[in-house]
Order: sequence, then C-alpha cells, then structure tokens
Amino acid sequence: MEAGSEKAVTLRGLTREYGERLALDGVDLDLGFGQTLAVLGPNGSGKSTLLRILASLLRPTSGEVTVLGCRLPDESWKLRGRVGFVGHTPLLYRDLTGRENLALQARLHGLEPELARDRIEADLAVVGMSRRADERVGSYSAGMRQRIAICRATVARPELLLLDEPDSNLDPEGREAVRGLIGPSEGVTRVLVSHEPERARAEADRVLELTPGGKVASEAVA
Repeated sequence: MEAGSEKAVTLRGLTREYGERLALDGVDLDLGFGQTLAVLGPNGSGKSTLLRILASLLRPTSGEVTVLGCRLPDESWKLRGRVGFVGHTPLLYRDLTGRENLALQARLHGLEPELARDRIEADLAVVGMSRRADERVGSYSAGMRQRIAICRATVARPELLLLDEPDSNLDPEGREAVRGLIGPSEGVTRVLVSHEPERARAEADRVLELTPGGKVASEAVA
C-alpha cells in the first residue's frame, strides 16, 4: 500500500468511450483493502472494460482512477507484480509448457529462482496440474489453460486480483480447485466480474451493478 492510501481502488467520474459508443459512463467507486467487489450486469454494460482499466490495459477516456495508491495510467509502472489479472484470454505462450509459462512470469516479476520454483510447484498442486505441467499449453483443453492462467496471475502473490469470469471453461472440480488461489483471502483485494449474481454476492463485501452503456445501476454493501 502506498503511504497515505486509504482505499485499494478509487474511481471518480470514470468514463470510457469506443468511438461513439459509451462503455463506462461516470463510474464512482471506493473499495477498501482486503475487500471483494462483485461487478454485475448484462453483456455490454462495461464490466470487462472496467477490469481492463484497473489492470492498466486500457486508458480511461476521462475521470480519475487510483489503484493501490497509484494514479492510472501515469503511475501504472508502480503496480508491477502487485496486481493479478485473469481475463477472457489466458495470456499464455502456447509453445511453452505450463511450468515454463509460470517460470517466465516469475522471472518477469523478479522472483528469486528458489522462491519461484516453490510457489509454482505449490500452485500447480492446488489447481491439480502438477502431472500435466510439462506439456505444451497448445495441447491443453480450455479448462487446463484456465487453471494455468490463474496460476500465472497469482504467482507474484498480488495485493489486488482482477477476475473476469475466472470460472470460464472450468468444471465443478476445477472451480473448487482454483478457489485455493483466487478465493477470498485475508489481505487480498478482489474485483470479480460474474454472470452468476447470487454466487458473486455471497462472497462480496460490495456490489456494483452496471447497465448497458456503462451506467451505474447501484453500488452498495453486499
């Protein structure tokens, strides 16, 4: 946490446009450290756009965005290793093995080799991928790629997890397994996009509901 920061995420008048289409329209939000925010709404309501802005993958058109005490996009470099993102695509190298993908991610975040190795082996065991980790990602099923993508997002032990439909392509067993890495955890802030409102609400501290066009329908304590 940056000195003087009181919130993990603060949004003021956040707007994002794609040409003439308004994806987010004046979103205001405060999310405390260690809390979980569930982001709900139909397709086209700006849920994924919101997460990509928080992950520094998109620039806002206007408004103020502060993540872990850092103003985005200008201070996004300060968030290296502090934010983990699970999006609609796994962000994995298909010609590398699962274990090689995770080792590369660990090196990018500057983890010591021994620490990286221990974390990778532990995380692979949690998600049930230890025996398949030396196979190329291109040979994996969609569910297996999702499990490795979740390991990739958490290997640096980020303070903030941005989870865009993290259960995608996972069967019930897989869903339960990955909770060991991305489920509620003390000290970890989460922003969870979900099409399953009841399930998301059950583990959320706050709920943000968006309407098509990115307007806020409601924002409240769960």
